[in-house]
Amino acid sequence: MEKGFLDKDFTRISVTQNGLQELKEIWDQWNDENLAYSCFTFGKVDLVPTIEDYMALLRCSKFHVDRAYSKAVNVPTFLKKLMHITGMNEQWVAARIKQKGDSKCIPCKSLKDLILAHLDTKKRVDVFPLSIYGLVVFPKALGHVDKVVTDLFDWLDKRVTPVPTILVETFRSLNACRKAGKGRFIGCAQLLLAWFHNHF
Repeated sequence: MEKGFLDKDFTRISVTQNGLQELKEIWDQWNDENLAYSCFTFGKVDLVPTIEDYMALLRCSKFHVDRAYSKAVNVPTFLKKLMHITGMNEQWVAARIKQKGDSKCIPCKSLKDLILAHLDTKKRVDVFPLSIYGLVVFPKALGHVDKVVTDLFDWLDKRVTPVPTILVETFRSLNACRKAGKGRFIGCAQLLLAWFHNHF
């Protein structure tokens, strides 16, 4: 399974609430015609993260750039995907799946315990990035790994680029925060900050 796009230096980026708050404040959600615009405005300069920027930052240029996520038919359930990734039986997985808001999740603590105790080294290696992706790339439910992260693993296995979805999550979260005037940024904060520092 391809997991190299999440560089170790990228995961060590420190993100402060103040830095995110400043970025949210200069995120320009609307233009004069009240149509979706979505960019950062610095004086008279408009700047927006692009797929190419995120591909460079995530170092995943070897993925198929002409393929994006799509809804496939007969997709395995969240339970089946977790069984495949963790190598655990149905009873173990079913007992740990929780409902958080509108989606199903697995607690990070369960994955951490599994990483420390799993007898299969390869499965430990699979579960570790699953935890990282859930906490860093798609931090939707605090302390839990969301169902969408198992979909990400499925797509990575098929060598489909994760960049468009990660970029869309960034835009969607910034728009939601700006529209509400508050709220927690749930996109990949480290990546957004890395993009910002690369341009300034």
